[in-house]
Order: sequence, then structure tokens, then C-alpha cells
Amino acid sequence: METPRPAPNDRDRDALTGLPGLEAARLRLEQWSTPADDGAPSFHALLLGLRRFDTINLAYGAAAGDSALAEVAARITHFAADELDGPWLAARGGGGSFLLVANEACSRERWQLFAEQLADRVARPIARNGGGSLRLSPRIALLRGLAGEGAESALDRLGQTLDQAQHRQGRRVAWADGVTTRAGRTAAQLEADLLDAIDRDEIEIVYQPQFAAADDRLTGAEALARWNHPQLGRIGAGALFAIAERADHVAPLSRHIARLALEGAHGWRADMRLSLNVTPADLAAGSFAQGLMETVRASRFAPERLTLEVTEQVLLADLTLAQTALAELAGQGVRLALDDFGAGFCNFRYLKVLPLHYLKLDRSMVDGVTSDARDLAVLRAIIAMAGSLGLKVIAEGIETEAQRAAIAAEGCAFYQGFLRAQPMSAADFGVLAG
Repeated sequence: METPRPAPNDRDRDALTGLPGLEAARLRLEQWSTPADDGAPSFHALLLGLRRFDTINLAYGAAAGDSALAEVAARITHFAADELDGPWLAARGGGGSFLLVANEACSRERWQLFAEQLADRVARPIARNGGGSLRLSPRIALLRGLAGEGAESALDRLGQTLDQAQHRQGRRVAWADGVTTRAGRTAAQLEADLLDAIDRDEIEIVYQPQFAAADDRLTGAEALARWNHPQLGRIGAGALFAIAERADHVAPLSRHIARLALEGAHGWRADMRLSLNVTPADLAAGSFAQGLMETVRASRFAPERLTLEVTEQVLLADLTLAQTALAELAGQGVRLALDDFGAGFCNFRYLKVLPLHYLKLDRSMVDGVTSDARDLAVLRAIIAMAGSLGLKVIAEGIETEAQRAAIAAEGCAFYQGFLRAQPMSAADFGVLAG
């Protein structure tokens, strides 16, 4: 989930979402406005707006609206981190709008698929404090930077297109040039492609190394799935599982990914751990725990060296079912981590009822720890709470030596991020591990 991002000045960050403002995005667009040598657009951008967002505040109150905006910001950044290879920046616009700019070489069809999948992610239910959930209706304006186009021109085109899209029914994604593009493959074609992708060996596993915070010792890796689509190029885990969910193919895909990840980890030193992500559909299947343990046993990878990472979104579907499956796995030695802790809405009840071993901090929890006393105080409180519960803390998104030193000083056990390594193949990880 780690993609390097430009680091805006912390003073320019939006207090509610933690995202930088539009000025940081303008600066990045100006830096990326030079076209590539092959004449391809030097940047891509999208502007996401929440249709009739004012009704959320009216219906549920300003606190619910603020919580929803924070959750949308977290979903945008997590999805971009999953899907984009090059540098990118997410920024907060006015009201319920968000800007994403990327120095990403991809086709028009791929950028539209990215936007459609992002709209699906944002439209998922958002839990409310006090019970219940709310849904948002996103609209997205897209563009590919024109040769020599400046930031003001790009933002103006996006703003006009989003304004038009907000007043249309049905279609959620519109191009700033007014041309309608179907993402190279229809949804049905993508689902059919996925059913064949396993046999065509298009699913790849890369490993994001993890390190001990105190001494930089390599301790293992998180396995991340990628789909190398022959027409659309690389599709990250977020879009991959969204397609699988529509095709009712999540369980076979998860088993395939687990098998590949465990095979890639075969031969690691005995002190190395492997982390796998769990989806809502995984835990909704009554046979998930049994099927996963069969895969683990077949791989001869010790269950005690395996960590499953679960997010709140996974737990929202059916907490009772999740408790049962996770308790069964923990009873057989598998370790459990609550992922993206601190991102958006957080229900502390999970810390009481789940057999957790780790808290994995969202990158927003560490971004400002070297420059903001309040951010450092929040980190200190989380680590103290985790310690009192017997949980170790893993920090995600560590990009500077100062951040690593800060989390180590506060007692954070492990970290991952571009400070030390990017996601890599199993072969490259083997070289890193020595």
C-alpha cells in the first residue's frame, strides 16, 4: 500500500482530513506540466465531488459530515496507494471536494477505470457514531494534462466539468474535454478476464518489507496483489478485489493470492513473518478459516509466522462472524493485526472483542509526528493504549529517518515504508533478506 508522495508543508494541511490544500496540488501540477519525451501527458488529475453533501449535515449533524469527509479522504489515499505506481498527491478542495493528481503514465482507459473504481469505493456505506451508516454519491471529473498546460487551466477545466456532472443523473465519471470514453473493457468483460487471469498467470505478488523500528532489522513483509492485465496494464489490489466482488470470485482469488504469497515466502528465515490482507467477503464465507489453514499447511509455512491484516471495513459486514473466524485462526497460531488504525471512523470495541496481536497505524497517524506536538501526543497515547492491551504497534508509510526515529523513541515495534524499501518481487526480497 506504499506509494511515495510529495510531502507538503504540514502547516498547509487541512485539519479535518490531514490532506494538503489546493495550493500544494497547484505546485505539483506546475512541476509535472512538462510532457514526457514520447509526447504522452505528463500528469493525470481528477476532481471528486460529493453530490448533495449538504443533506448529510442537515440529516445527521455537522459532526457526522466531518467524520464522513475524513473517511472519504482515507479511502481516496488508500486506493491511490494501492493503484498508482508513480508520485501522486491527494488534496482537500472546498466543501465536499477532493483533488487527486498523479505523475502517472497510463492510458485514458486505465485512468477512467481507476476513477470508476474509486467512485465505487467512496460510495460504500460509512459507519456513524451511535449506530447506522450513511452513503455518499460521488461525481468525478477527469483529465489528462495537455502539452504545456498549467495548473490553473487544468483546475479550471476540472471544476467546470465537475459542476456539470453534479447536475446529471446516472453517470458518475466525466472527462474534462467532453469526450465520453468507455474503459477499454466493460465491467462484464473485466469480470470474465478475471476468471481467466489465474490460469493465465497474470496475478503477481509483491512484498512490502517490514523492519524493526529500534534497530532496522528486516522482520518480514506484507504481500500485495497486482493484476497485470494485457490491455489495461497493472491493476492494484483495490480494483482487483472490487472486480472480483462483482464477479462473485473473491474466495477463489483470495485462495490463489494466499497460495502465491506463501509459495514466495517459502525458504525465508525462520524469524521472518508474512502478512496477508483479509477482505469482507473472506470473513463472510463460513469456510474461510478452514480453507486458509489448509493452504497454510500445504505450503508448510508455520502458522505462527503468518499475520492477517483486517480493516474496520472488513469487520463492519458481520462482526460476530468475523470474531468466530478470527478466533479460530488465532487458536491455531495465526497472528492478527487491526490495519489502517486511526483512518476515518474508529470503533474501539474491536480492541475489546477481537483476539488481536498488533495495531497497524494508518500513515496519517505518523505524517506529522516530527513537527506537530499534537500528532506526537496522539501517537504516544495510541502506543500506550496498545501496550496496556498487550499489542505491538506497526507504523505504515514511514518515509523519513526522522519519522523512524520518532516512532522508535515512542516504543513502536515495527514499520514499513519507502524510507527503506518499495514493494518488490519474491526474488528481490530474497536478496534483501540475504
